[in-house]
Amino acid sequence: MASVEVDISMSVDGFITGPNTDDFPGLGQGGEILHAWVHQDPDRRALLDDALFATAGAVVTSRKIYEGTGGWGEDGFYRMPVFVLTHRPHDQVLKGDTTFTFVTDGIDSAIRQARAAAGDKKVHVMGGASLIQQALSAGLVDSLHLHVAPVVLGAGTRLFDTLVTSIELERIEVVESRFATHLRFRIVK
Repeated sequence: MASVEVDISMSVDGFITGPNTDDFPGLGQGGEILHAWVHQDPDRRALLDDALFATAGAVVTSRKIYEGTGGWGEDGFYRMPVFVLTHRPHDQVLKGDTTFTFVTDGIDSAIRQARAAAGDKKVHVMGGASLIQQALSAGLVDSLHLHVAPVVLGAGTRLFDTLVTSIELERIEVVESRFATHLRFRIVK
């Protein structure tokens, strides 16, 4: 069965967006710095290939993220099945090699469908915060891959804001770069 890994960028103080997401849709005010490792790091292609494209067979994300990115452009970016958790039904969307399936019956169903599609590869849970919190609370996540940007935002959307139970982690990997420290943890179950 496919393992499930949360994969997301965040600030040192735990925010995955900057403040004022209503006025600055997507990453919030100043939130683009969280993804500088993707856009400015000369080794980013290797990081993306290793962290996502080479190991993943499916992605789970939220409707808000899907809409905020415009469905990741004309080609859909991922080149694999993407399962979009939503409360509003929507027809399946095909963009290049990326298929977007909109799941309305909860996080368990989205993860189950993504696992089936991923085969022996990983399922990457990309966010947003509410979706990640739901997956963690339901015990559906096997590992966390956090890209910690060297910035304190002070406000925004906190990644772990509503978790009600502690989660024990085992550090698997640390990769340092100028634009982020990439931390991978196994969730101890």
